[in-house]
Amino acid sequence: MRQGKFITLEGIDGAGKSTQLAWIVELLQRAELQAVVTREPGGTELGERLRAVLLDKSMTMHAETEALLMFAARREHLDKVIMPALAQGQWVISDRFTDASFAYQGGGRGLDTGKLEILEHWVQGALQPDLTLYFDVPVEVGQQRVSQIKAADRFEKERGDFFQRVRAAYLDRARQFPGRIKIIDSSQSLAEVKAAVEQTLQPLLNHG
Repeated sequence: MRQGKFITLEGIDGAGKSTQLAWIVELLQRAELQAVVTREPGGTELGERLRAVLLDKSMTMHAETEALLMFAARREHLDKVIMPALAQGQWVISDRFTDASFAYQGGGRGLDTGKLEILEHWVQGALQPDLTLYFDVPVEVGQQRVSQIKAADRFEKERGDFFQRVRAAYLDRARQFPGRIKIIDSSQSLAEVKAAVEQTLQPLLNHG
């Protein structure tokens, strides 16, 4: 059986990941490919409980505690969802993965990336997504979009300078891994973003 593909979506809140996730699923269905859609933190029963703690705006925690909880949820996610699905030949589409830890805990919180790299190697070994779509949008635009949709969670209530650091870390990560991380300008119209996603995904579909 052919191994499935692992695709992750990244970006600050308000970048439009959820909308594009639905579009990616539609593209895979057109190609008659099975997809498992999941998210981080979360994806498993334990992961969703940890997500509730991590996003609780009344909760305070050390940046290292936050990172450890993220990777604990990720370990379960890999074991219970991602690896079994890939082994069965299914495609896995995850709303966020390890790049988010480098962006939010590394860039946003200022945590030493060396510590994150140790956790990354420990938790996932050599596994990396086959493709990561990073939806880039100016911080002001992302925050405006989020404010129109819902009440802010623990991360979304952070100030603009926090998200500037997160965005900068994402862009740095994209420069570091240009073969895997593709930047999508999500400040464009919805139709333009969808077209860019389809064009970026096509080589993987053709060889999937």
